[in-house]
Amino acid sequence: MSKTATVRARLEPELKDHAESIFHRLGLNSTQAITIFYRQVELRDGLPFDVAIPTRTTQRTFAATDAGRDLVVCKDADDLFRKLGI
Repeated sequence: MSKTATVRARLEPELKDHAESIFHRLGLNSTQAITIFYRQVELRDGLPFDVAIPTRTTQRTFAATDAGRDLVVCKDADDLFRKLGI
C-alpha cells in the first residue's frame, strides 16, 4: 500500500525535540513512530495507553514532590528496603 496520507500537527518545539531524540535512540524517525502509534490505536481500537485525570490527592502529591517536599531519598536499594521496613 502506498503512503500518501499526511498528518500535520503543531507541537511545542521542546516537546518535539525531546520526543525525536528518544525516537532516534530507538532507531526510529518521526514517521515510523507515528505509524507505530496509529497501528496500536487500530489494533486496540482505542488509545494504546490509559488517559486519566489525576485525583486531587495525586495532584497534591505531584505539587509537593515538584517543590521538593515530602520526599524520601535513598542511597541504594538496601537503604530503600530498610526505610520501608522490608
